[in-house]
Amino acid sequence: MFAGVLYALVAGLMWGLIFVGPLIVPEYPAALQSMGRYLALGIIALPLAWAGRKQLRKLTSRDWWAALQLTMMGNLIYYVCLASAIQRTSAPITTMIIGTLPVVIPVFANLLYSKRDGKLPWRRMAPALACTLAGLICVNIAEISQGLPHFTLWRYLSGILLALVSVGCWTWYALHNARWLKENPAHHPLMWATAQALVTLPVSLAGYAAVCLWVSAVTPLFPLPFGPRPDVFIVLMVTIAVLCSWVGALCWNQASQRLPTVVLGPLIVFETLSGLLYTFLMRHSIPPLVTLSGIAFLVLGVVMAVRSKPVPPVPENIATPVTLEK
Repeated sequence: MFAGVLYALVAGLMWGLIFVGPLIVPEYPAALQSMGRYLALGIIALPLAWAGRKQLRKLTSRDWWAALQLTMMGNLIYYVCLASAIQRTSAPITTMIIGTLPVVIPVFANLLYSKRDGKLPWRRMAPALACTLAGLICVNIAEISQGLPHFTLWRYLSGILLALVSVGCWTWYALHNARWLKENPAHHPLMWATAQALVTLPVSLAGYAAVCLWVSAVTPLFPLPFGPRPDVFIVLMVTIAVLCSWVGALCWNQASQRLPTVVLGPLIVFETLSGLLYTFLMRHSIPPLVTLSGIAFLVLGVVMAVRSKPVPPVPENIATPVTLEK
């Protein structure tokens, strides 16, 4: 259990960096950032895949299809929506919306996998949900009161919607990735992270070319293929690819094999707290009291969710006792 929590903590510290990437290169379209990040990841995966080619050959066509689905939903689509949301609202608001994952994932784990992993009682999850909602309200109030850059109602609402789509994408990814790892314990998490990174390469390469064509049509003055600050952009994409996509995914896979899904989900709070920490460090400011209150509500909700012990699943081969009426 301790090792699983430690792996989840390291994954959160790595994933928190994705919230500051769009702030470093705000002039770059979110789709270009997403495709650039995963193109770098796919290239980095080539020597790793060659070194582990014997293990990768053990994967079936069904496994490769699962890897493609996971990388599309949990990587490409998720990051496009996330980066767009950060650019439309602000990093703290988007980070807090992503911060609902520690509660959202156990909810869906209860609905989908309670027979296998156990179940968190709904009455114990209600306070966690309430605290999470209160935290989101506090951070939104704090950010709007300080004034958002280029604020319009449509821009703000579309950013909120994109952040919610990101939550949906990552919830799907976390549940399906954990299920695959638990159903395939013979496959090492390192190999599975390499497989997902490898299938990203052709998709992100085609996607990067398509985004360049779209940007050249919409913004003819935007220098392509690497934008107005190619040195910063390339270094940032490689850094995020290595730390967030590779190290983060590897640590999360390790945690997924060690912890029940209903316990693993709340630990994504480490990503939220890391993202908020990095954001305010970039701003060179201390979070206002309302934001700190929102963070406290979020942490409290996650602690409640983690402390709620799941009810063990009932083995299917054990029949329910039958009592005979007199």
